Amino acid sequence: MKIILYLSIALIAISFFILVIYIAKTLKSFQETIQSLTKTINTLEKQVQDITTETAQLLRTTNAVADDIQKKLESLNSIVQAVEHVSSTVESFNQSLHHLSDKVTEKMEHHQEKVVQVMQWGNAFLEIWEKWKERKQHKRKS
Repeated sequence: MKIILYLSIALIAISFFILVIYIAKTLKSFQETIQSLTKTINTLEKQVQDITTETAQLLRTTNAVADDIQKKLESLNSIVQAVEHVSSTVESFNQSLHHLSDKVTEKMEHHQEKVVQVMQWGNAFLEIWEKWKERKQHKRKS
């Protein structure tokens, strides 16, 4: 019976030794994984810092562009208002011109006979003038 006891103790010792070896291997593997994870985290931390720096620079640039666009839009608004004023002035001028044209047309229709008579008198005067010039030149040549 003592042999069984010694064999059991030896078996327990061997099992404990094997268990210690597997635990040591597991801990070694775990240590390598932790080291790899630490390297990855350090690399990631550096990349995040780089991205943060680039993002801050991009944000400053974006803000500058937005300010520039805002100033240009304000300038454009004043130009648009000026164009609107010019447009309303042109429209008012067109209305005045149309009104004046209507009045002239109305007066012309009202005084059409007189206008025709004045034109006839003008034509008659021009014909008399032409004949008088021709006679004067004819007398000079003779």
